[in-house]
Amino acid sequence: MYKLLFLFVFIMPFPVAAAVANINNAELEKLISEGVPVIDIRRAEEWRQTGVVKGSHLITFFDKRGNYNVPAWLEKLAPIADKNQPFILICRTGNRTGTLSNFLDKKLGYTKVYNVRRGITDWIAKGKPVVKPGS
Repeated sequence: MYKLLFLFVFIMPFPVAAAVANINNAELEKLISEGVPVIDIRRAEEWRQTGVVKGSHLITFFDKRGNYNVPAWLEKLAPIADKNQPFILICRTGNRTGTLSNFLDKKLGYTKVYNVRRGITDWIAKGKPVVKPGS
């Protein structure tokens, strides 16, 4: 009996509405046009190196050593979006934002986080526009 319960509860997939959506460039453009804010979590030297998506909010999450300060980051996010408002996370390749998106969803209860699947590198590779940070 317990084995069946274990299989049912821990192994069988449940249909749940995911709060994290992995998006591509076309979806990113659509969401930006709808006014959904973009949060670029990279470091300042990365923003300067590649440029940023116009209108992005620049809020570094991981420092160069991979350290982070969740309360400080959330304090900067608060004026842009709360737990029930959609927002987009972007980084270099989508790895850091994938991790952060899942954390915000699973541990902190954010209801609609968009993760740019291949990050700014794919955006640039596809010829999409970037601006200098602060522009």
